[in-house]
Amino acid sequence: MGTLSLSATNLLILAQQQQGGPLGPEFGKASPIGLLVLAVLGVAVISLGWAFHRRFSRYNRRRAFAEANGLDVFDQEAVDRAMEEAGLLDRRKKSWF
Repeated sequence: MGTLSLSATNLLILAQQQQGGPLGPEFGKASPIGLLVLAVLGVAVISLGWAFHRRFSRYNRRRAFAEANGLDVFDQEAVDRAMEEAGLLDRRKKSWF
């Protein structure tokens, strides 16, 4: 029991010692590289969201067309052929996402 209270006391003392941290005029200043990293991450998130939206919208159009015409949703050749005959095939360049 004495060892347990001694280790608990040591733990409390260690938890309270915070005097060796960085202080002074340079403490808390961010570098310009941090702003660049945040901007790059923001652009990456926006571009991935845009690409996902395009892909999901294309999938929803194809699924709705396949269900309306009684086609198998996962038979890509049949859906492409039927959409081309109906004049609804999306010929835009597919992105690399």
